Amino acid sequence: MKNNNVRKSGLAIAMAAAMGASAGANAAVELYNQDGTSFSVDGYFNAFYVNRDDKQNDVRDSRIKMGFLPNTIGFNFSKDMGDLTLGGRSSFWTTINDSLDSPTDTAIDVRQFYATVDGDFGQVLIGKDFGLYARSNIFLDEILMGFGSPGVAGGVSFGNIRAGYPYPTPSAQITYRSPDMSGLKVAAGVLDPADTVTGANDENAAPRFESEVTYNANLNDVALTGWVNGRYQSAENGTTTVDSTGLGYGVKASVAGLTLAASGFTSKGDNPVLIGNAAVTEDDADGFLVQGSYAFGANRVVLSYGETDAEILNLETESTTLGFFHDVNSNFKLVAEYNMYEDNNRTTGATTTEADTIALGAIVMF
Repeated sequence: MKNNNVRKSGLAIAMAAAMGASAGANAAVELYNQDGTSFSVDGYFNAFYVNRDDKQNDVRDSRIKMGFLPNTIGFNFSKDMGDLTLGGRSSFWTTINDSLDSPTDTAIDVRQFYATVDGDFGQVLIGKDFGLYARSNIFLDEILMGFGSPGVAGGVSFGNIRAGYPYPTPSAQITYRSPDMSGLKVAAGVLDPADTVTGANDENAAPRFESEVTYNANLNDVALTGWVNGRYQSAENGTTTVDSTGLGYGVKASVAGLTLAASGFTSKGDNPVLIGNAAVTEDDADGFLVQGSYAFGANRVVLSYGETDAEILNLETESTTLGFFHDVNSNFKLVAEYNMYEDNNRTTGATTTEADTIALGAIVMF
């Protein structure tokens, strides 16, 4: 029986989906494997030279920053127990950009801390992990290991978050995943709900519900992946009720080095950047992302374009990225990107951000 906890980790998915290189590149380092018990560790390290032309404020900045994925170290555990396999993963995602603000206090984001129980029935996960809504939208992004659009000063860039898809915020959850049924996989979970209303007597009478269905097939040497995912939750405070819904979807096709992908989302009463404990209105948002990439030898070029139209945030965004990825070897990658990002006030049309970014980076992983 094979434990799936490493396969489900965000880092493993990122490497498998975005490497475009050998499968061995996303393998953890096995420290112990004896009598049905194994323990392994994986790591992801990156830094980019970033030069940004802020056209809105007429300034140019140069920074050394991490990319869309933070620097990460993860620990994986697996133990065979008869008909069951017990597993676990903890991963720690850290910034390299807050030392000038807090010289002795670097932020560590524990995005995953969960256990898994695998059997013929599939898998049950308990603990903290990425959400299911928009999960494949982000993990199958062709620039996941790149830089993308501007982010926060002391943290990661935003890739295509808020310009094509929302972030699947890591949350406490209990999630079931089905076995692979001839390429079809189903996942459904109950997650800790967000307080999307404020005031006295605010309550969440039920958890947040999320699910995802994925399908993989190979037709005449064309590798196809499709997915649909969703979210629902309700919150109230006696006078106000907010029902939050979201639907994500996408398809990706690859043949002879060429990959074409399209994905999107639509939501109501749901923050299209990331869900959190903050009041929202039952307004709409939607977005899409289209990408093409071509791999030749140790190289891969990517063209990416995404938009988000968010009535709920009074925001319209668009992001265009041209990226080049070169595999020095299976554990070392070089990246060059050029990104053009713009966001506007949806009501007035006034530009609030307009920036062109050059990012040159290196990634080491094990």
